[in-house]
Amino acid sequence: MFERRKIREMSNFDISIIVTTRNEEKHLADCLRSIKEQNYPRNKLEIIVVDNNSTDKTKEIAARFTSLIFNYGPERSAQRNSGVARSTGRYILYLDADMTLRPEVLRECYNKCEKEGWVGAYIPEKIIGRGFWIKVRNFERAFYNETVVDCVRFVSREAFEKIAGFDEDLNGPEDWDFDRRIRALGPTGIIESCLYHDEGRFRLIRYAAKKRYYARGFARYIEKWGKDDPVIRKQFGIFYRYLGVFIAAGRWKRLLAHPLLALGMYLLRLAIGIVYISSRFGKQ
Repeated sequence: MFERRKIREMSNFDISIIVTTRNEEKHLADCLRSIKEQNYPRNKLEIIVVDNNSTDKTKEIAARFTSLIFNYGPERSAQRNSGVARSTGRYILYLDADMTLRPEVLRECYNKCEKEGWVGAYIPEKIIGRGFWIKVRNFERAFYNETVVDCVRFVSREAFEKIAGFDEDLNGPEDWDFDRRIRALGPTGIIESCLYHDEGRFRLIRYAAKKRYYARGFARYIEKWGKDDPVIRKQFGIFYRYLGVFIAAGRWKRLLAHPLLALGMYLLRLAIGIVYISSRFGKQ
C-alpha cells in the first residue's frame, strides 16, 4: 500500500512524471523524449522511471533522460505508488512506457487544475500502430474518454495522498478503482491535447491474452465495491459496455459515420466478451 512521504522542503517541481517499465527498450526513448519536448519549463519537471527487473536495455535508455531510476514491483500499482513516494512535484502524471505526449499536454493539465480547481485531468488517448484493427482500437478508445471506463492520468499530489494512491491488491481494474476515488474528492475534466498509445501491429491472440490476464482481477474489484454499485453495473453491464457508452452524448453519430469501423469494434468487443466469460468459468 502507498505510504505517505514527507516532501522535501522548498521543492521547485510543479509536476512529477512517473513512467513504469518492464523490458521497454523499444518504446521508452520516444516516451521520455516527448516529456522533454513539452512546452513547459524543464526545471519545473522531474521524470521518475520505475522499472520492474528489465533484462533488456530499458535502464540504460532511461539513464539518457533522467537520473531518477528505481527498481520496484511486482505490478503497475506498486510501481506507481513507489514512484510517487520518491517524487516531490505538486502534481503527478503517470504513464506507461509505450505512451507519448503532445507538446501541450503538461501545460494544459497544470493550467486547468490550477485555474479551475480540478483534482484530476483526463487526457484523450489515441491508439497508434499498424493495420486495420489498430484503426478499430483507436475508434473504440475515443468513445471511452472521461467515462467510467477511463481514468484520470494527471492528479494533484494532495488528492493522490488523500486516497493513499493505487490499490496494490488490484491488478487489471486498478485504474478504474483509482479514478472513482479521485473523482469523489472534487471536480475533474478533460483537456484538448492527447497522448498516443503505441500498440504496434494488432494481434488478436496477444490482445486476448492481455485482457484475460487483467480479467483475473475483476472479482476482487467487484467485491470491493459491491455488485450492485451503480458504477460497477455500468463497467460490467452488457447494455452500457455494448451500447450505452457508444451512443451517449451524441456519440451514436460516430457509429453511423463509420460503419466498417463500428462493425469491427463490435466484433472485437464480442471476442473480448467471450474471453471474459471463459476466464470466469475457468475459475469454477
